[in-house]
Amino acid sequence: MTRLCARCGKSTVAYYKGRKAREKRVGREDVILLLARRERIVNPMAGCKKVLFAIRPEMAEAGISMGVNSFYKLMKENGMMVPKRKKYSCKTTRQDKSLAPSPNLVKDMEINAPDQAVCSDITYIYTEEGFLFLSLMMDMFVRDIVGWAVCDSLKAEGPLAALEMASRALKPGAKPVAHSDRGCQYASHAYREALEKLGWRSSMTEELHCYENAMAERLNGILKHEYFLNTHFKTKKEAIKAIKEAIRIYNTRRLHEKCGFKTPAAFREETMKKVA
Repeated sequence: MTRLCARCGKSTVAYYKGRKAREKRVGREDVILLLARRERIVNPMAGCKKVLFAIRPEMAEAGISMGVNSFYKLMKENGMMVPKRKKYSCKTTRQDKSLAPSPNLVKDMEINAPDQAVCSDITYIYTEEGFLFLSLMMDMFVRDIVGWAVCDSLKAEGPLAALEMASRALKPGAKPVAHSDRGCQYASHAYREALEKLGWRSSMTEELHCYENAMAERLNGILKHEYFLNTHFKTKKEAIKAIKEAIRIYNTRRLHEKCGFKTPAAFREETMKKVA
């Protein structure tokens, strides 16, 4: 080894020092990859940055660290990058022209605390037994799903059930703005009466401005593409089980950059303490 090092113009001390550093780096990378693969089991479509933030506490316990750029490179070298998501269009909005829409109250609203505004939407889930329609309601500040319901039809029962769940999930006495698209379910007399009874204010997108409900639309995409609710399920029972698990993981395990790379559940707990 001494002769070989001499031919390469390096000392044996430098050689062994370099080998030790390489072994240490490889060992560190193996631990990081193990943690990253474990996180991807729970959040299979989470981006590299979110995976890194999720595993950093365990990395710190192991006495190792890695920057974002190095982590990206490591993930790419090991084939762990998330494939780009295809765009999709949701076709669950049915507008009833006879029902006057509510004005858009969140357009210029400053939302800086929990329970100020919620947004809603409906998305379809395919099963071999027929379609299911998932109604969702999300807090626009905390980003947690506060209400949801699954129905066999696009009638108002789904949004009403999601609204009832949300009314129990928010703090007592909360009177948020309830934002949605112009779907007939949200414009229906039954839904508006339920909002009025709770003291909540109805808000809707302007005509042909579906992007004004982009936050709720994005939630649909996350649940479908990150938690595979776009799968063709065999039975409705199987689909409902997957929906429950997806919502649980979304609320308690998925990190949000807008929430300081915290989960919605952790961010709600933190912000509620501040406003208490």
